[in-house]
Amino acid sequence: MTQAEIKLCSLLLQEHFGEIVEKIGTYLIRTGPQPLRMIVNDTGLVLDQVKKALCVLIQHNLVTYQLQKRGFVEYEAQCKRVLRILRYPRYIYTAKTLYNDTGELIVEELLLNGKMTMSAVVRKVADRLTETMEDGKTMDYADVSNTFVRLADTHFVQRCPLVPETPESPDAPPPPAPTLVINEKDMYVVPRLNLVGKGKRRRSCDEEEEGEPKAKKQKQDGESSEPPPDDGIYWQVNIDRFHQHFRDQGIVSAVANRMDQTSSEIVRTMLRMSEVTTSSSAPYTQPLSSNEIFRSLPAGYNIAKQVLDQYLTLLADDPLEFVGKSGDSGGGMYTVSILYFWTLSHFRPLIRFSLPLRFGSRCARIFRLLLRKKHLEQKQVEDFAMIPAKEAKDMLYKMLSENFVSLQEIPKTPDHAPSRTFYLYTVNVPSSARMLLHRCYKDGGVASQGGRSHHVAVPRPPRRLLEKSQRVEAILASMQATGAEEAQLQEIEEMITAPERQQLENLKRNVNKIDASENQVDETIFVLESFIESTVKKP
Repeated sequence: MTQAEIKLCSLLLQEHFGEIVEKIGTYLIRTGPQPLRMIVNDTGLVLDQVKKALCVLIQHNLVTYQLQKRGFVEYEAQCKRVLRILRYPRYIYTAKTLYNDTGELIVEELLLNGKMTMSAVVRKVADRLTETMEDGKTMDYADVSNTFVRLADTHFVQRCPLVPETPESPDAPPPPAPTLVINEKDMYVVPRLNLVGKGKRRRSCDEEEEGEPKAKKQKQDGESSEPPPDDGIYWQVNIDRFHQHFRDQGIVSAVANRMDQTSSEIVRTMLRMSEVTTSSSAPYTQPLSSNEIFRSLPAGYNIAKQVLDQYLTLLADDPLEFVGKSGDSGGGMYTVSILYFWTLSHFRPLIRFSLPLRFGSRCARIFRLLLRKKHLEQKQVEDFAMIPAKEAKDMLYKMLSENFVSLQEIPKTPDHAPSRTFYLYTVNVPSSARMLLHRCYKDGGVASQGGRSHHVAVPRPPRRLLEKSQRVEAILASMQATGAEEAQLQEIEEMITAPERQQLENLKRNVNKIDASENQVDETIFVLESFIESTVKKP
């Protein structure tokens, strides 16, 4: 765990959960698994505060606990899971793209609350959608429930582990910590709920001041003190499934850039057929026959079976091996290589674009040459790259000091005499990926999060102007709700002068740039982490 990752985790925890949770989360990330007593002693916080903060972290899957043999419980922070907070907007946008606004709000509610029951999610999302609809229109619980079922069927949401039901014995003391288990077959089984109702709008202030009794309000809203039928069955977002979707989109994009649109559509069909049956960490998809692929192609995509076989053969013979052939039954069995070749095809351009920014275009030329030729002496680098000897030497040493390239010695004799030794420059791709990943966390993620949380390195209007803008927007919203005339609305809008409006536009533009930079950094981090994972797990 690098200091850049720890700092980014600290900033994310503070921004989303506050100082107390951030202090405990950062302490656990730095020290590793710790019991409750040590956390209280070392952080200097009150026991009740520590317990509540740990509950929040456990609720959001940022901390796990484990019962030790000596009977005490240790809490361990999940740093990688904390860093996934940076990717939350991408998860939500993906859900919106696949399942419209309803899917977007379902995923957003689960990410904001960590774990929720299906009935609670459906009611909350229906209420939020009803708020955005025109007067007289409401969102039916059944429509939200159907979208939730579709998310579960495609494994974008999954059940949380439960405490197993065991017969209670009056003499045995309860365990210090419950053991949560989940059957893999039940992870995506949606309970049969008869959720009847529609979303409700928030009551206005005038209606709340009428003094209606609370019990009467609950009765009118259809609420009851009885537990919901799915009480105890909690759901969470399956982050690995979203990563699998990002990876599949990257594979399709890489094939389209390498081949053509038809090839990418064939690969997209293969990935869609195996998206549920293939693990997110598997190096290859399940074998699919040519006949199955042909039957699963989109209806409007008219290509003959013979043409499909030619495309599959072309994909299997390509040096990047996006598709591999694993048998001849059913017209030929094919698999999609998931991790290594896709990440390599994305990682190499990433290196090539980052090197000119840091060292110049000539260094990028040398790096591309070493990637292609694998091993070269300094004289060969000079000749192939057509760069003067002095400049090539300086550039190679500069990249060597930054760990972009490495030097390998091949002695002719056992004494390793310099005059009888070959010195070959080469590129250690996994090492370069780790170095770039560290720079992404340090320069990109930390800088953007630090800029948002502490200082923005752009001119921004004073706090008074921001508060004034919020007040004007609130007044306009209330007047529009009461049916005010256009002249009155125009008069309220003129409370903000043209220079002030320009300052607000500049702030909005700069904040959008920061958000776009964070998203781009996160995409780069995802590619680099996938590449590193593929090199580690590759047999």
